[in-house]
Formats: sequence, C-alpha cells, structure tokens
Amino acid sequence: MIDGKRVLVVLPAYNAARTLRATYADIPFSVVDEVLLVDDASADATVDVARRLGIPAIVHAKNLGYGGNQKTCYRAALQTDADIVVMLHPDYQYTPRLVPAMALMIASDEYDLVLGSRILGGKTRAGGMPRYKYISNRFLTAFQNLLQGAKLSEYHTGFRAFSRNILETLPLEENSNDFLFDNQVLAQALFFGFRIGEISCPSRYFPEASSINFSRSVRYGLGVMKTSLEVFAKRLGLANPRYLSAGGRKLQGMSNGEWRNS
Repeated sequence: MIDGKRVLVVLPAYNAARTLRATYADIPFSVVDEVLLVDDASADATVDVARRLGIPAIVHAKNLGYGGNQKTCYRAALQTDADIVVMLHPDYQYTPRLVPAMALMIASDEYDLVLGSRILGGKTRAGGMPRYKYISNRFLTAFQNLLQGAKLSEYHTGFRAFSRNILETLPLEENSNDFLFDNQVLAQALFFGFRIGEISCPSRYFPEASSINFSRSVRYGLGVMKTSLEVFAKRLGLANPRYLSAGGRKLQGMSNGEWRNS
C-alpha cells in the first residue's frame, strides 16, 4: 500500500519458468499488496514455479496472445480492491525494484499511467537492446509523437503502472490480442486525455528474456504506424476505429471460459 492506495502487480506470463523466481524475489512487498500471474498456456513449468512460490495464478486453456493475456490481467485486477495496477513482465527484463516509484506517481494523483522508459537515462544499448530494435524504437517513437501530438521518450516499454480509473474507462476490449495491444493502450490514453508520466528504467537482454523475432517486429512496426495514422485520421474526423470510440467495449467480468484458477 502506498498513500492509502492498494497496489497489485500483474505478471502476464508465457514460458517464464526460468525467470519467474528472480522476478518475484525482487518485488518490493513493503509497497505491493498482492501479486497475480496470468499464464498464457505456457509449454514450460511456469505454473508449477508460480505454485511453489505461492503466487495466485490464472491459466488460459489456450494461448490468447500477449494482448489477450493482459486483458485477463486487467479484468482480474478490476475484480480486486486494487487502486494501482502495475504490469511487470516476469522475464526479468525490467527491474521490479522500480514498482514503488511508479506506483507513487499514480498515487500522487498527478498521473493516470506511468511508463518505465528504457530510453530515458541513455543506457538502452548498454543493457543489450539489439541495434535494429533501438533504431526502430527511435524511428517509431518520433513518428508516433508527430502524429499523436505527444512527447513520450518511447511507446514500446512493457513496464507500466495504471490507475484503476484508466483501466475502467478505456475501451481495452477493442484492442488487439497481439503485441499491438500495448501501443493501442497509449494511443487511447493520449486520445482521451489521460496523463502519462515516465521514469527511467534500465532493461536487460539475455537469452531467457522474452523478445519477438525480426519478422514479427516488422509486422508490429507496421501496426504501430497504422495505429498512429488512425489516431491522426480520427482527430480530423476521417476515421472512427472502435478502439478510439468512447462507446467501445470496456473490460468486463471474467466469464469467457478461457481460464481457470491454479
């Protein structure tokens, strides 16, 4: 708990058995009230490791994709009394030790969404980010800032903290079930006028850390550019994508039959 607000950390997991223990060990439970893992039909022992660590887990009966995993994370979060929800990858790429700082930025009521930026601080390449990913990150971020009228240091981090209000308000159900989900969330937050803050966050790249391959990176990049163009067109009244509509579907209860408690 921080400033009287309960903090929940959600772990969207897929084949994270080798890194889950290290991630969990670094979570600062002086601030974090609860941890929940959502396993997206992993082929390894992720669920067994979570069970041994005592982490409550929801297990998808089939793989729903990275975005589909997050939707389950946030549906479950909204069924708790959490005021602040921090999404942390269990692959140990981002340091859990920054959770208190990110949660405090939300608890201050100055921000609705906080990003752990790999770009701020200038140590991105030193952390091991491949050169092609760094270059594409910088190009896409500049493109997105231009078309969406923002000044974020990056749009592609997977370390994020949310207020309960933003999770209840955004039409997240309309978003992709794949990696584009993260980008659409930021497009929605900016479009609907939510306040986004950033904090410098070092990252690690090593064989066990999750990462999409080159071909999927290309598809993701094209999807990112399409999203920014849709936002631009929406502002001009030339398009009305459902994920940017105030009447779009918001997250509901977990009754889709795609999961079970572990």
